[in-house]
Amino acid sequence: MLKHFLPDQHAKSIFEITPENLMENGIKGIITDLDNTLVEWDRPNATPKLVEWFEEMRNNNVKVTIVSNNNESRVKAFSAPLGIPFISMARKPMSRAFKRAQQEMGLKREETVVIGDQLLTDVLGGNRGGFRTILVVPVAQTDGFFTRFNRKVERRILNWFRKKGMIQWED
Repeated sequence: MLKHFLPDQHAKSIFEITPENLMENGIKGIITDLDNTLVEWDRPNATPKLVEWFEEMRNNNVKVTIVSNNNESRVKAFSAPLGIPFISMARKPMSRAFKRAQQEMGLKREETVVIGDQLLTDVLGGNRGGFRTILVVPVAQTDGFFTRFNRKVERRILNWFRKKGMIQWED
């Protein structure tokens, strides 16, 4: 059961993920979380650096879809100016939204990676859906109420993985 919480990769930020390393691994599409993965949960718009990252993905034919548990107005306000498809109110870790995003991108599961900052939503949902997963360090040190609870559980799971030698990175 705990293996569902183990990401395939870890990155300090979204900016460590490049089209070149994705394509080397046969990845043609990204399903990414929004809050604390791409920007701080309370930042309404993409940073200039993030806009460049999206453009780099687009220029290299890597498709991106944002899948968020947040409400439609939040996700649409962020995604629409960028022309990035999105799914809001995703109910992660349930895998339905991940599968829908993959199908809408017209890709196979093995060509798609799920990127997020939470084990209990992004990694668990991606792994349960049969996708490769990348856990990124949250961009903000503050979280909403439910996320604070999740972080406590995540720390225990990550510590267990460390003790078992299943992960080597530091937080």
